[in-house]
Amino acid sequence: MRKNSIKNTRINGEVQRELSNIIHNEIKDPRIHPMTSVVTVEVAPDLKTCKAYISVLGDEKAQQDTIAGLKSAEGYIRRELAHTVNLRNTPEIRFILDQSIEYGVRMSRLIDEVNAGLEDGGDEDEENLSEQ
Repeated sequence: MRKNSIKNTRINGEVQRELSNIIHNEIKDPRIHPMTSVVTVEVAPDLKTCKAYISVLGDEKAQQDTIAGLKSAEGYIRRELAHTVNLRNTPEIRFILDQSIEYGVRMSRLIDEVNAGLEDGGDEDEENLSEQ
């Protein structure tokens, strides 16, 4: 995998900030959940494409509706991005649902369940040893 240059990293951060601002303040689509955040942005080195990873706090339907709303507003978002970010080419934006936060919460829950099971199981083992 190619390492990002300083310029590309700076562009990623600027596009991420502006996308977040556009989504929260300028889009009025009711399908877009209010708890939507732009997790990360990857702009291609040639500035032609951009992958925007979106996290939505809500159920599966809210997530799918939000992605559908963002995809339908893609042209408007790209035009607004062109006005605010000074780039040679305004990248074509692809919105991707980022479920890493949910995955992390689920893994933490599983670890907590295993730890709780070990604590309960540990007490039973001590009781069995004391009976013998």
